[in-house]
Amino acid sequence: MLMSIKHKTGLLIVGLSAVILSGLSAAGKSKEHPLKPVLRLVERSLKTIEEISGYETTVTKNELVGNRMVAQRMKMKFRREPFSIYFYFLGDLEGREVIYVQDSNDGQILVHDTGIASLVGTLRLAPTDSLAMRENRHPITEAGIENFLLALRRQWTKESKYGETDVKYYRNAKLGNMTCKVIDVSHPRPRRQFAFHRTRLWIDSKTGIAVRVQQFGFPVRDGAKPPLVEDYKFTDLRTNVRISNLDFDENNPKYNY
Repeated sequence: MLMSIKHKTGLLIVGLSAVILSGLSAAGKSKEHPLKPVLRLVERSLKTIEEISGYETTVTKNELVGNRMVAQRMKMKFRREPFSIYFYFLGDLEGREVIYVQDSNDGQILVHDTGIASLVGTLRLAPTDSLAMRENRHPITEAGIENFLLALRRQWTKESKYGETDVKYYRNAKLGNMTCKVIDVSHPRPRRQFAFHRTRLWIDSKTGIAVRVQQFGFPVRDGAKPPLVEDYKFTDLRTNVRISNLDFDENNPKYNY
């Protein structure tokens, strides 16, 4: 049956039984798949970010690459047209810089590292080069808020053709100083059509911009904790900034290329 439960912490749970997910209620009326309203929220967030020509943010990501978890944090500059990205790494890799501009630099990434690695100068790599992918699940051409929303839209559109889907909404979640709506989509059992056991999308309640996505794999056994596969977080988002060609130029005097 369809259930709506208002929790004292502000959690709204929406669960549907297998009967309703198959499109039938007890009265024989068709019911909307629980992912349909989720996809509408994704579309609204996409529309919001698509209206922004450029932004600066701090990206924190944790990714399962091969059999190891890679954690990175970097400042990011993004421009929509042409698709351009600048990364300045923080933490253990502080000082590493990465530039990618679509249809420029022969389609290559420009990487300037730190320490001994900086002695080789600027590395020019294809986005999918094995060296570029050594610490990443996705190439730089798939970076940015819009791209992860597009990936989620493809994922949930495919999953909306099947049952065994539970959706929960957390309306007052906190991410730093932001109040967010969190959409939690899960599948009880591993199926060929489900890439992940659980997906969580965080949307800033004030701006409507998606600021975090988490993907969890299926537990290896009953009762085990779902393993984190990827987690991308965008904080300190600034959309009222001026972005120019110089921000994506290795000759920028503020950069260390």
